[in-house]
Amino acid sequence: MRRTRQIGGVFLSLLLTMLGLLLVTFIIGRVMPIDPVLKVVGERATPAQYEAARQAMGLDQPLIVQFLRYIGDVLQGDFGRSISTGHPVAEDLRRVFPATLELAALGTLIGVTVGVPLGVIAAANRGGWIDQVARVLALVGYSVPIFWLGLMGLLVFYGILNWVGGPGRQGIIYDGMVPVRTGLLLVDSALAGDWAAWRDAFSHIILPASLLGYFSLAYISRMTRSFMLEQLSSEYITTARVKGLSERRVIWGHAFRNIAVPLITVIALSFGSLLEGSVLTEIIFSWPGIGSYITKTLLAGDMNAVLGGTIVVGTCFVALNLLSDILYRVLDPRAG
Repeated sequence: MRRTRQIGGVFLSLLLTMLGLLLVTFIIGRVMPIDPVLKVVGERATPAQYEAARQAMGLDQPLIVQFLRYIGDVLQGDFGRSISTGHPVAEDLRRVFPATLELAALGTLIGVTVGVPLGVIAAANRGGWIDQVARVLALVGYSVPIFWLGLMGLLVFYGILNWVGGPGRQGIIYDGMVPVRTGLLLVDSALAGDWAAWRDAFSHIILPASLLGYFSLAYISRMTRSFMLEQLSSEYITTARVKGLSERRVIWGHAFRNIAVPLITVIALSFGSLLEGSVLTEIIFSWPGIGSYITKTLLAGDMNAVLGGTIVVGTCFVALNLLSDILYRVLDPRAG
């Protein structure tokens, strides 16, 4: 019964969060100084044409009716039609989202692979040079603007050294050559057995992914270090050392095992942050993802596209939080 109430509480919280997200996006769509009707009919439309379009879009209805209709459309995956592309927004999002997902996933993988061991080693050598380096890296990761690092990375690694591919997701010669199955270019090119296309795609994604991975690393390493310091000061660690266990076993077999569960939440939040915060990176690297899509459509006053993209990103963030909370409760029964 207790477990049922906990699960019910989690899903109720999820429902209220999603309702709040829909309410916020609905309000934004109504208070923005952009007339959606005028965007559809054009500046030269007659008053009769304007009013007919306004009624067809349901904007003549009371706000509560508009909001309920908005919820119903979103639940059906209908975000309206994009003025910029002329396609349904849902179709555009299905096209651009895999690029952001692939970029954020690789960035998170880099952040976890480097950040977790760095945080553990820094905590185990508190005050040493490794600890100092880890703290400086985290500080720089939080302080330096991402657009500056992106521009410097392009200048050095692409412009001067020519170690990586340039802006964009793939070179022109490979554009459209890989059959689309998942939308993840590295996965699709591997499934097709086109390793030349895979290498080209990897050369384009590695720099922006490393940039995002660095910011993920800064957060993950700092949190890992904090968790480990708390565990290493615990009595059970002192007892383990008194028993004569090796330092490696004490750190990795005991202390790290106890921080693995909260680290899941940290990694999930980091992944969600990269999904929603990759806008500047995508613009700098001309990456055709959801961040670039939202930015371009916002500048064009295409609110259907902007709000649809915002809902998708917000839903992913909420889902990741829910998943991490469930995993936390499953892996650590004490949390329940």
